[in-house]
Amino acid sequence: MYILLAILMFSVLIFVHELGHFVTAKLSGVQVNEFSMFMGPAIWKKQVGETLYTIRTIPIGGYCAMEGEDMESDNPRAFNRAPVHKRLLILLAGAAMNFLLGVLIFAVLYLPSTHVVEPVVSQFTDCCTFNHEDGLLLGDEILEIDGEKVYLNNDISLLLGLNPSGVHDLVIRRGEEILTFEDFHMAHTCVNEQGQEYLHYGFGFGQAKEANWADRFALVKDVTVDNVRNIRLSLQMLFTGRAAVSDMTGVVGIVGIMSDTAAASPTVLEAFLNMLYFCGFLGVNLAVMNLLPIPALDGGRALCLLLTAGWEAVTKRKLDPKYEGWLHTAGMIFLLGLMALITFKDIFNIFKG
Repeated sequence: MYILLAILMFSVLIFVHELGHFVTAKLSGVQVNEFSMFMGPAIWKKQVGETLYTIRTIPIGGYCAMEGEDMESDNPRAFNRAPVHKRLLILLAGAAMNFLLGVLIFAVLYLPSTHVVEPVVSQFTDCCTFNHEDGLLLGDEILEIDGEKVYLNNDISLLLGLNPSGVHDLVIRRGEEILTFEDFHMAHTCVNEQGQEYLHYGFGFGQAKEANWADRFALVKDVTVDNVRNIRLSLQMLFTGRAAVSDMTGVVGIVGIMSDTAAASPTVLEAFLNMLYFCGFLGVNLAVMNLLPIPALDGGRALCLLLTAGWEAVTKRKLDPKYEGWLHTAGMIFLLGLMALITFKDIFNIFKG
C-alpha cells in the first residue's frame, strides 16, 4: 500500500510540474500539442481542441509538448516565436509549481505545531571538556557551524558530521550577546564501559518552546530553506569527491525509502505524515535540481534561451536552433543513462537486501 502511495505522490509531483508548463503556455498563447502523464505507449488519450491529452504506461516522467519547442516552426503560436520573456516564464513554471507545492506541504505539516525545537545546548556528558565559560554553556543557541547557518535543530549533527576533524568555527547566542569561536576543538576522547576509547562531542541540544504564529511561519520557511541548502551541500560533496554516484538514489530507491519509513511508523497517521513530508522534500528538490544549468533540464534550456537572445541582440544574427537541439539531446542521453545506472543500483540493492 505504501509503495502505491509513494508512486501516487511521485505522479502528483510530475503532474504539477507539467501543469505549470501547460498553464503558462496556454496563458502565453503558445500552442500545446500534447499533455502527457508518464512515458511509453499511451493507454488513454483524448483530443480536446488543439491538444492531445494522454496517460502512458511507464509511471516515470511526463511532458508538455509545445509547437516549435525543439525545432523551428512557422506557426505564429509556436514556442520558438513567442517573446523571450514568455518562453522563460514557461520554462521556469514547472519548477516554480514544484517548489510552491513543497512549501504548501510544509505549511500543512508545520503550521499546526504547538511547539518548536530550538538549537539550544541542553545537556553535557561527563566526559565533555568544553562546558565552561570559554566554551559552551547550557542555554547557548548555536547559530552557525563552519560558516553554515543552523536553521533547524537537526542541522547541528549534520554540519558537525561534515567536518571530521572535530575542530569547528561556531557562532552562538548567549543571552543578548553573539559570540564567535574559531578553531574550537569539540571532538574529544571518551571511554565507554568496556574501557574502549572513542571520539565524542559530549553534548545534547534541542529545547522546545511554545510556538506562536510567527514561530510557525518561520519554521515553514526554515524547513524550506534548509532543504534547498542541503541540496547544495550534497552537490558540493559530489563534485569534491566526498560522495560518489553510487551514493545517489533514484526513483526506485526513494520509493523504497518512503515505503520503509512509512512501514516503520507506529501509526497509520504518522506513516502518512512521514510520506507527506517526503513529498514536500521531493517537490523542493525537483524544483532546485530542474533549474540547474544542465542541457535538457529546464534550467539548461532557460540558460540557452538567455544566451541565444543575448547573442542575437548583439550580433543581429539568428542562431540555427539545431545546435541547441543537439546540445539538449546530448544532455538527455546523459541524464537517461545516469537514471538507468542509478535505477539498476537501486534494484540491485533491493534484491541484495
